[in-house]
Amino acid sequence: MTVEELTRPVIRRVLGIEVLLVLGLSLGRSAVYALVEIIARVTAAVPLSKQTATLNATQAARPYLDLTYQLLGILFALLPVLLAVHLLARDPGDPARTLGVDLRRPGPDLAWGGGLAALIGLPGLALFWAAAQLGINATVVPAGLRHLWWAVPVLILAAVQNAVLEEVIVVGYLVTRLRQLQWRLGAVVAASALLRGSYHLYQGFGAFVGNAVMGVIFSLFFLRTRRVLPLIIAHTLLDVVAFVGYALLPRHLFSWL
Repeated sequence: MTVEELTRPVIRRVLGIEVLLVLGLSLGRSAVYALVEIIARVTAAVPLSKQTATLNATQAARPYLDLTYQLLGILFALLPVLLAVHLLARDPGDPARTLGVDLRRPGPDLAWGGGLAALIGLPGLALFWAAAQLGINATVVPAGLRHLWWAVPVLILAAVQNAVLEEVIVVGYLVTRLRQLQWRLGAVVAASALLRGSYHLYQGFGAFVGNAVMGVIFSLFFLRTRRVLPLIIAHTLLDVVAFVGYALLPRHLFSWL
């Protein structure tokens, strides 16, 4: 699809509606719910800092029913990713190369992923600590599963699912489509970053700021390299450390969250 074709109002309108539908079925929907939840939190009788935001919560009392719900949640959360890839496949070229999720550069992708995880993770811990001291975040519980044999594998799968969903939709797909719609570079980066921050609002305002900053870095990286895979690797590493670390290490080590 050429720039000249995209200047036609009908084509641009179709792409704009497509973006809204993809986001409405995925992380845009999550952002709306997160906005409602943060309003509910700040207007509650209990201060935000005394409230809890639990990730990866238990969904059933019976262990194998809980496992079933966990796996189904992970599976269906990835369907918007397949939809986005399917829609990008209508454009000329291979969507895997458009998104930069092919395996042509495993070494550099792994190196960049590890570097980005360190770049985001260490300052992120400091930001979470500061937000906790200021009382602008809820207490975050990264893993609320019971100590069962399948808990750690499910947490790792959840980390991968989060990374694939967020980086493909919020960076690869959204940035690609907004650039095709001829948005200015600054507006593209801001849209991606604000969306990322918005669906983390349920955790508090510190989480919004931290994830928005992460969104700026990740979208700029994609615009420069056209590679989403390093972002998926970085995000997976961050979430695995948070989820599995919380599940396995003593709780008092995470009291500052």
